[in-house]
Amino acid sequence: MKTAGHSEAKVRRGLELTPFRGLRYDPERVGSLAAVTSPPYDVVVRPDGLHHLQSADPHNIVRLILPEADTPGARNAQAAETLNRWRAEGVLTTDPEPGLYVYEQRDGDDLLQRGIIGALRVSDPDERLVLPHEDVMPHVVADRAALMLATSANLEPLLLTYPGGGSATATADLIERTARTPPVLATTTEDGFHHRLWALTGPEDLATVRTDLAGQQALIADGHHRWATYRRLRARHPSPSPWDHGLVLLVDTARYPLRVRAIHRLLHGLPVADALTGLDGLFRVRRIGAALPEAMETLAEAAGAGNAFLLAGDGAFHLVDRPDPDLLARTVPTDRPEAWRTLDATVLHSTLLDQVWRIPEDSPAHIAYIHDAAATVEKAERDGGTAVLMHPVREEVVRDLARQGVTMPRKSTSFGPKPASGLVLRAFDA
Repeated sequence: MKTAGHSEAKVRRGLELTPFRGLRYDPERVGSLAAVTSPPYDVVVRPDGLHHLQSADPHNIVRLILPEADTPGARNAQAAETLNRWRAEGVLTTDPEPGLYVYEQRDGDDLLQRGIIGALRVSDPDERLVLPHEDVMPHVVADRAALMLATSANLEPLLLTYPGGGSATATADLIERTARTPPVLATTTEDGFHHRLWALTGPEDLATVRTDLAGQQALIADGHHRWATYRRLRARHPSPSPWDHGLVLLVDTARYPLRVRAIHRLLHGLPVADALTGLDGLFRVRRIGAALPEAMETLAEAAGAGNAFLLAGDGAFHLVDRPDPDLLARTVPTDRPEAWRTLDATVLHSTLLDQVWRIPEDSPAHIAYIHDAAATVEKAERDGGTAVLMHPVREEVVRDLARQGVTMPRKSTSFGPKPASGLVLRAFDA
């Protein structure tokens, strides 16, 4: 009874988004705000994207989230030294008052997303407040944890969604009203996205958000490894401490639905010819003589009828679909819901990677996860590997599995748009 009562008490606490003093770039000390931003660390395609961002401005945030040095320890020490130096030089300055931040992303007339950035109380899985939908890779969590420990900061927000009821909620109304006022920050990044940021510091506004979120449950849209890192570091530090909270962007998807895209795989050391040979008699394989956009359309059509993948890296595209039912019966675990067993990512990892190609999915030396299809193909062709292009899973499938407590194979989805890194940071001593 004691355990049940404790669990119920934690559930009633709900989501708790705490104001913080944001650490932001001084526009007068950098070339432009756009030039110091970056996509999230795991979206930067190394080394091309990393070096491009480094050359955009000497103070680009990528020097903190993806520092370069010979060893992990040296990288993290360099990030900490760089952060401290930028603060001492006034490149990064702390806002005078604690607040939450309304954040807007706009892509022309096609997409508008708004949400609130704050320091969210890190909850335990049994509270069922923050729902993951993907597994994580331990080495990535360890890497992020070491960086956060070295810098004593949350350098970029992860992306959470919640079904808030859209414009009928008080928080949604507050966000809409705030967006009609002058922002504290506005910039347009090279991908064409317009970004604006507002600070919410008034007690009534903060109380509105606190009350609205108390009954909400969030889904991790992007940032599973950082959330796992928050939980690991909170467990290591006696409460209360700054590690009790982690930086997040919360988006009400009833008002602002997110896009869901696939994350593709690059298989190092596996030429396309060898990959295709291993599929003989197990899948249907067809060569597609088309450019990437048309090939992706063909993949979408095939995915509507069952599991399907595109293989590339030899100058052509190969549609792989119609897996042998007996093969799936032998290789896909049967202890999870049908919706999980039929996922493309499940078949890829349980059947193709594990049983057919014998590729360890948690080894960076064997496999890379890349968000951009063209970049995946380009790297496969350059390196002699195999690109495995995926079709995105539907958002309702993701949410349904998460509510059941079932995680999808790692790197199964890419929700977006993702918050730009470098607009607001959270330093623990601020």
